[in-house]
Amino acid sequence: MEKNRIRVLQVSPSLGLGGTEKVMQSFAVNLDRKIFHTATYSPANGPRGKLIREQGIETFVGTDLLSVLHKFQPQVVHIHRAGWAEPGSLRPFKLAKTPLLVETNVFGHHDPSPEGELIDRHLFVSNFCAKRYAAVNSIPTVEPKYSVLYNPVDTDFFLDKCPHDREIPADSFGRISRADKGKWSILALDFLPILKEKIKNQQITPFQYRIIGGIPDAEKYVADHNLESLVNFLPPVLTDSEIAEFLNSISFLVHANDTGESFGLVIAEAMAAGLPVITHPSKEMRDNAQLELVDHGETGFVAHNALEFAQYIRFLLTNPKEARKMGENGRAKAAKLFRAQDIAFKLGNIYLDLLKMKKAI
Repeated sequence: MEKNRIRVLQVSPSLGLGGTEKVMQSFAVNLDRKIFHTATYSPANGPRGKLIREQGIETFVGTDLLSVLHKFQPQVVHIHRAGWAEPGSLRPFKLAKTPLLVETNVFGHHDPSPEGELIDRHLFVSNFCAKRYAAVNSIPTVEPKYSVLYNPVDTDFFLDKCPHDREIPADSFGRISRADKGKWSILALDFLPILKEKIKNQQITPFQYRIIGGIPDAEKYVADHNLESLVNFLPPVLTDSEIAEFLNSISFLVHANDTGESFGLVIAEAMAAGLPVITHPSKEMRDNAQLELVDHGETGFVAHNALEFAQYIRFLLTNPKEARKMGENGRAKAAKLFRAQDIAFKLGNIYLDLLKMKKAI
């Protein structure tokens, strides 16, 4: 059986807490183990490495990728990267004569280098990224070279841990991100003074804004505006169990990030947990896939400024039945489009089709 399985090496720049690494972990765990023997490689270890090993997946860590390729001899290498040229990074795959090289192009960038030609399939994580890539580079994003594969989300897990009939807090909402300034927008805070005034005028009751991934600027804003009673900064989380526990403590998600999302994993996970999401459009050519996930008035709201954020937050706080309906609409969409096992099945078929096309199996 082992000899017949196709060896797949998932490659990520780190084993940290980011969404890129989480997607790699999900692919490694959910690819059909009767067909594929999957391992992971990263030049640097991190907390996600332990989680991957706990799932019975071998991890290779270190700077000598070529040695790993010679040892594991993968028939498929799947790299997870931003998409732009990284001089020298693909050379080991050429030296090792890797039969099939697949890329998850996380941010939809173009690699015009000769090394970039080694990649057999570029996978975009959203239709937005594929369309922008085609428009900017005048390259049709069609098979066999290009396709869209949404990031996987363990929707079955979130359904189990965040069931339909659970009690949803009526007075709290939240946001979750890495504690990285690049993951923030002032829109994530500017609605607070507006809502504080509504509390003062008894138009709404006090609430709790629960934040994972707070940064010093956000903490200063809260202190400067005397908002400490309304905002609770929480420590980072790693596992889906911890994320589910957080999502069960809020009634909806507020997403605000000036750089936008090439997919929006935290949005998709909130949807999988049955929560509506409030987000905003990005400017110019920045990532905007958050609008591909959130359907205005159906699975949440798209706000354009702090006043609209405040209005939509007030609506969800004061209309719990409508909020729950929107959340369940989002859950259904997430299960249909992002379910991890379904995405992994599609990925496995992409590998098999490409290997057959290259006569590598």
